[in-house]
Amino acid sequence: MAELAGKRADTFPVSRERVNRGLLVLLGAAVVFCGCMAYLEISPSEAVKGFPAFVRFFVIKFLPASFKNIRAYVPAVIDTVLFAVAATYLSTALSFLFGLLMSDKTNPITPLRLLCRGIISFLRNVPVLVWASILVYMFGVGEIVGLLALIIATLGFLSRSYAESISEIAGSHLEALQTAGASYGQVLVHGLIPEFLPSWINWTLFSFEINIRASAILGMVGAGGIGVLIQTNLKLFKYQEACAIILVVIVIVLLTEFMTNKIRRMIR
Repeated sequence: MAELAGKRADTFPVSRERVNRGLLVLLGAAVVFCGCMAYLEISPSEAVKGFPAFVRFFVIKFLPASFKNIRAYVPAVIDTVLFAVAATYLSTALSFLFGLLMSDKTNPITPLRLLCRGIISFLRNVPVLVWASILVYMFGVGEIVGLLALIIATLGFLSRSYAESISEIAGSHLEALQTAGASYGQVLVHGLIPEFLPSWINWTLFSFEINIRASAILGMVGAGGIGVLIQTNLKLFKYQEACAIILVVIVIVLLTEFMTNKIRRMIR
């Protein structure tokens, strides 16, 4: 056993310099964390002391979940899923266009490339809840707000992801097509898109998962979907019904992740 342990230690040598570097990183992280807590005047001890009260409140008020009005939730559940589907479908086409314009491999015009990157950077760095809050003031409470907020947020996320994936594609095959006299469209169809397709599927499925969660949250600010029911029941102190709706959202998210993972395994 001692010889085996010695062989394992030799196989995975750890230098003192690496250990010291790791300790410094941990120490730095601890200092930053303590500094943040001190500046924000947050006491970890108070959070720990308040946790039992939170658990007690949740168990007493939220449990057991009440599913007596489960049929009334079905339209909102359908709206939530359709928000995610529609936003993902509309965004993926626009995002592919922006991805082409943002990548230096497919857009040699530097000013246009920088302009598109600036637009997408702006869209991506504004949280989806902020977009929803702005759109509520513009259009009022309703489903169109949730759909537009998801489209804007998804456009920012997917455009950046698509552009990076396009830039990582090896250029030798594309250059060979260009040398052979292929047009820009032929290079895209026969060279770039076949290599980009696996990344496109993975990023789009990942975005759909995010949109399912986001569409449930958007209702909390009046953007439609099942989040409206959660917010309404919480305001009316119907905690058990709110708990039931939250469980429905969890089931939807888990089913979505299961299906998208299955699709990923099928295309590998």
